[in-house]
Amino acid sequence: MTTPDMSPQIDSARPEMTATIMAETGLDEAVLRKLVHGFYDKVRRDPMLGPIFAARIVDWGPHLERMVAFWSSVALMTGRYHGRPVPAHTPLPIGPMHFERWLTLFRETAGEICTEAGAAHVIKRAERIARSLLIAVEEAQAAPDAIPALRL
Repeated sequence: MTTPDMSPQIDSARPEMTATIMAETGLDEAVLRKLVHGFYDKVRRDPMLGPIFAARIVDWGPHLERMVAFWSSVALMTGRYHGRPVPAHTPLPIGPMHFERWLTLFRETAGEICTEAGAAHVIKRAERIARSLLIAVEEAQAAPDAIPALRL
């Protein structure tokens, strides 16, 4: 759907913020959908990451839709994603090299699909997400039954 000025309409919990980000980055739901699908096409073919995903995801349609909602929330501040990524990743057999490969493929795909500003925007967020998930995974692997200590 588009608005009267022909700009794409997007459902957002923060419509003004979303509109500003879209204007500054060239990102919208269609670009994010293309990014997610292109990225996961590469992930599925990747010799390091592909088997990890193949062992856990049988029906890719729902996973891709969930990832589009995730990136809509992360990149456009829409509030569409309501999942819990940390518990989904902590039991996986992954480490720093997997996150670096994930980031390499993500950066590559973002550069191919997004505007320069859009690629910079999503890559910055992907790097933060990767750091946070890596810390959570490493802590879970070191002490799987421990409750994480909060450091203030």
